[in-house]
Amino acid sequence: MMDILQSLPPGARVLDLGARTGSFTTPRTDLSVVRLDLDAPPPGASGAYVRADAARLPFGDGCFDAIVANHSLEHFTDLENSVREIGRVVKPGGRLYVSVPDAGTFTDHVYRWLCRGGGHVNAFRRPEDVIGPVEKWTRLAHRSTTLLFSSLSFLNSRNFTARPPRRIALFAFGNERFLVWFTWALRSLDRAMGTRLSVYGWAFRFGGPAPEGAGEAWINVCVRCGSGASEAYLRQFGSVRRVLGGMEWCTCPVCGAGNLLFRDGAIPLW
Repeated sequence: MMDILQSLPPGARVLDLGARTGSFTTPRTDLSVVRLDLDAPPPGASGAYVRADAARLPFGDGCFDAIVANHSLEHFTDLENSVREIGRVVKPGGRLYVSVPDAGTFTDHVYRWLCRGGGHVNAFRRPEDVIGPVEKWTRLAHRSTTLLFSSLSFLNSRNFTARPPRRIALFAFGNERFLVWFTWALRSLDRAMGTRLSVYGWAFRFGGPAPEGAGEAWINVCVRCGSGASEAYLRQFGSVRRVLGGMEWCTCPVCGAGNLLFRDGAIPLW
């Protein structure tokens, strides 16, 4: 996503689709970002917000240089028309970023069990479940697919904005330190047994020039803010230090939370 935003020309228009309060941040102040969601933004929210249905976007044809659908397609009740609307409002030669959960993963099962469905109405079980419809209905070419790993940040008590369900007790009531060690255990099982317990889903890039190389999968994802980073980046900016048994602890450069560091390439990418 950041690669797409960085590559846009000054003054480019970006649609954050299904954004809630905003699904991404960017240091670029020369972009015009519009956030759209079915729900109204919270009082005092800054920026350009539009309350509308993704299947009936209130914009003219070809008015956005890029569209970000970050963890939103799984929530759209009218998926076909929502994706067709993306194809209508994006400029010819524009770019699209999509991320979705893999409905067959442990993470998605926990989320839907804990949140009684969590609003997920579309189940994607293979990358082709996304690539085919998006290419068909937007006519944007698929450029890359990146595997996403989970940190279970939706279980973190620091992120609760309302009273959590009682079922959260099974996860130490969302204790952050518990989640650090729990995600470490899931990744360790994946490494030892070839399972997919720590996988979240996929990120896709459509339109624009083809990126150099395949999308890089980042194993290290923060248990608080959910941001991913490469091992090299965390070693440079994450205050890495050794802890018990030769393990390494790092600080998230985005939110300051502590996480156990995994080496890139330590887990098979299936």
